Amino acid sequence: MIKIYHNPRCSKSRLGVAYLEEKNVQFEIVKYLDQNFAVEELTQLISKLDMAPIDLVRKNETIWKSDFKGKELTNSEIIEAMVKHPKLIERPIIVNKNKAVIARPTELIDNII
Repeated sequence: MIKIYHNPRCSKSRLGVAYLEEKNVQFEIVKYLDQNFAVEELTQLISKLDMAPIDLVRKNETIWKSDFKGKELTNSEIIEAMVKHPKLIERPIIVNKNKAVIARPTELIDNII
């Protein structure tokens, strides 16, 4: 089943949910701010996205700017930062089996459904 890692307060995330509904696709919503990622789970998700961990970081978030910006961080340290501060994770993320996309723009969802 398709999953959407969703933040209800994010307009882009809400657009992702609406897009899946319009396409009549069955999906599961994962409110990742309420259900924190485990390191292994986030690592697997990044692998499905086929990107470097730093590319999943919302670099304009206050916590990133104050605690991490300008530091030399390993991939593991970046993942640990996102696990500890899930607000740093780009959204929405749509997962279908072994593929995933950050749905910005929303139409990227079509690449995996």
